[in-house]
Amino acid sequence: MIAAPAEGRVFAIHRRPQLADCAPSGRIRLDALARWMQDIAYADVEAVGLEQVAIWVLRRSRIHVSRFPSFGEHCEVRTFCSGIGRMWAERRTTVMLADADGDANDGAGKPLVEGVALWVHLDPDRRLPSPVSEAERAVYGAAAGGRKMLARLRHPRPEQVEAESVWQFRHTDADIADHVNNAAYWEPLEEELLRSPHEVRQIDAELEFRTPAQPGTMRVLTSGARRWITDPDGDEVYASTILMSTTLDTRLKSSAG
Repeated sequence: MIAAPAEGRVFAIHRRPQLADCAPSGRIRLDALARWMQDIAYADVEAVGLEQVAIWVLRRSRIHVSRFPSFGEHCEVRTFCSGIGRMWAERRTTVMLADADGDANDGAGKPLVEGVALWVHLDPDRRLPSPVSEAERAVYGAAAGGRKMLARLRHPRPEQVEAESVWQFRHTDADIADHVNNAAYWEPLEEELLRSPHEVRQIDAELEFRTPAQPGTMRVLTSGARRWITDPDGDEVYASTILMSTTLDTRLKSSAG
């Protein structure tokens, strides 16, 4: 994950983890962090008047949590374009502690959360990949600094499966694009973390999207650090996750969560 640019556009918004964002322990959940990342991405393009130029579809997203933001904490969420390809672009997102006015508290140390996402650029009418426009390059090119991106799939399909479970995407998980929203794909991993007898303290995980899913019953296949969300037959892979690192509290959770 590259650092913020010395020049170029960096956009920021103020956020606080709220009741519906947090686990029983008070930490923000991964799906809520994913919503922050997609919300600030749209807010950025909207702020510069480019929201009608393209539809951006998420190909891959990584979330690295050094310390989970907790309920009610003031945070500043910053984002910038960290690379541009012909028909896709990468976006970095950082969550910092902030004061009550929403200003980042840079003296508080390193960021709580670092994120990076690769977005595919679609023509808004044909809904097919289209070249990044000159208007978009004019706004985001300086921050990208000439860094070029590729949009190839990196995660393998499932081969040896050690365990599996059933997952249900609800109709409330679908968004205005009429398929399951990006953030909802983090929920099976969150469910696994919440079922653990130990509280998660740090995590680094990457989620890659292959095919949009509709609400319904899914299978979650597991092999070591890898997870796959598939159709009931296991033939269609909708998304895959790799856990790069996880730190758990050695103490058991309390009965209250």
